[in-house]
Amino acid sequence: MTTATHNVEHIIKLTAAETAAKIASGELTAVEVTEAHLARIDAVDEKVHAFLHVDREGALAQARAVDAKRANGEKLGPLAGVPLALKDIFTTEGMPTTVGSKILEGWIPPYDATVTRKLKAADVVILGKTNMDEFAMGSSTENSAYGPTGNPWDLTKIPGGSGGGSSAALASYEAPLAIGTDTGGSIRQPAAVTGTVGVKPTYGGVSRYGMVAFSSSLDQGGPCARTVLDAALLHEVIAGHDPLDSTSIDAPVPPVVEAARNGSVAGMRVGVVKQFRGEGYQAGVLQRFDESVELMKELGAEIVELDCPSFDLALSAYYLIAPSECSSNLARFDAMRYGLRVGDDGTKSAEEVTALTREAGFGDEVKRRIILGTYALSSGYYDAYYGSAQKVRTLITQDFEKAFEKVDVIVSPTTPTTAFPIGERADDPMAMYLADLCTIPTNLAGNAAMSLPCGLAPEDGMPVGLQIIAPAMKDDRLYKVGAAVEAAFVEKWGHPLLEEAPSL
Repeated sequence: MTTATHNVEHIIKLTAAETAAKIASGELTAVEVTEAHLARIDAVDEKVHAFLHVDREGALAQARAVDAKRANGEKLGPLAGVPLALKDIFTTEGMPTTVGSKILEGWIPPYDATVTRKLKAADVVILGKTNMDEFAMGSSTENSAYGPTGNPWDLTKIPGGSGGGSSAALASYEAPLAIGTDTGGSIRQPAAVTGTVGVKPTYGGVSRYGMVAFSSSLDQGGPCARTVLDAALLHEVIAGHDPLDSTSIDAPVPPVVEAARNGSVAGMRVGVVKQFRGEGYQAGVLQRFDESVELMKELGAEIVELDCPSFDLALSAYYLIAPSECSSNLARFDAMRYGLRVGDDGTKSAEEVTALTREAGFGDEVKRRIILGTYALSSGYYDAYYGSAQKVRTLITQDFEKAFEKVDVIVSPTTPTTAFPIGERADDPMAMYLADLCTIPTNLAGNAAMSLPCGLAPEDGMPVGLQIIAPAMKDDRLYKVGAAVEAAFVEKWGHPLLEEAPSL
């Protein structure tokens, strides 16, 4: 049976769960599924630019191995043979890892990140590495050294960031699954503006080993998909304790798949935070959010108004803590051990070579954050800036703790606006940073959050995201609520919210 036998368009529109079931039953082979997605990448990625590297031969070899296992009667995992797009921040043995930066252009890691290793062990087929803001610093994927990614709903607009390549790969049907990372919203904000599902697990719930560090106390890898169930299946694959990561939680993974299969909000207390609306929020985003809240009431939820005053300080605290940690983490890129090296002509000192390499290898946003962070950590300013930001972080955590005494989950818009045009905020860092207004508090507190589609904004026909926030290690609540809301949306409008964008 060849790929031509099955309609490529049909294969790429399947959910990950459906794809895995068809592979397990023999209705499709893993090779057919992989070939269909590689054909889709060939057809549209020149326009979308979701991928930085496509591992055609490696993906087909993984797919053939899955088919061989099935032929031998071996039991296949729940996502065996399903293709995935991997954010180019996770190390992959034998495959380039650039983190969207010139300073690591062409670098081939000698080892796999724990997330990469778990994906391979689960027989998930890794199609390649996706585009991203350099070192995950950005909200639009415009800061990639390799050019921006387009939003499949409108290629002139951003797909979110920093994980815009992963979200665009999903929305353009180049992959049914993807992996992202979330430091201040970089899984959830791209999901919101592309009409997909993205989850930031509890901090420490997914190993950071082999994930190139931006801000170590905030960074968290997580699943991206087109449905809540698919995200849960992927979450279960990549989560769990890892002794190689000192911040990894040594506890069982919450029952996320079971929750996604049994979605319900009946009897749940759902919190709405008054700080997550007001000036700067697009009217259509608030309209769709308010409709989502009404829908949850119809489904049996109790809506509780919450006041979390420290949330208004979250953006300021984040943009001191994250740059401070980035200035420390990125000090390792010194041209001495790996990556780019500029000016090493035998006449310059090591310090001069390091300076020239960083000047050539880092982009403007990375330099901006390194300078800001180094200043915040400098003698005489540490307590005034970094120390104060950490105190605010404690207040935000306390606000969440008080809120979760009253409610089971919190909901909000994921991001204040829909996708904005590429280039519109490129020269206005503050306007760009405001894209993460609703997502940052969760990273500072370390709890779990999800974004899922809640319709299209009437002004521009672009996707709007609903954010669900749960306490730490209660990730299953995200999926229980998310699955219920998703099912209600599909039933109400008669079709999945995500359809192929006409521009493709």
